[in-house]
Amino acid sequence: MHASMVGNPQTPCRAVTIDPEFCTGCNTCVNVCRSDVLIPGLTKGEPPIVLYPDECWFCGCCVGHCPASGAISMNHPLSQRASWKRKETGEFFRIGMRNPPAPYTRPPVGGW
Repeated sequence: MHASMVGNPQTPCRAVTIDPEFCTGCNTCVNVCRSDVLIPGLTKGEPPIVLYPDECWFCGCCVGHCPASGAISMNHPLSQRASWKRKETGEFFRIGMRNPPAPYTRPPVGGW
């Protein structure tokens, strides 16, 4: 008999998405995760498993420390996606958008 852990498929939260095409299986994200959302893959070199997505704090440590660009993306909930509108022009902006206007030129924690 063989037992293994898999992610929780019934949860509505998709906090972290790992792209197996870019992930090298180094488990750096597992080691830096503050809320232990991720566990190492079942075999060496395999992407980690998002075991407890509802426990994610959306801090972005996993994305920021990942050596493989584009392997992990952070999916912030709608309640955390702040936006604003300029009165003068009527332009609509949101935090995390590509090429934001000044003074908000710093990229988001989760990358693009």
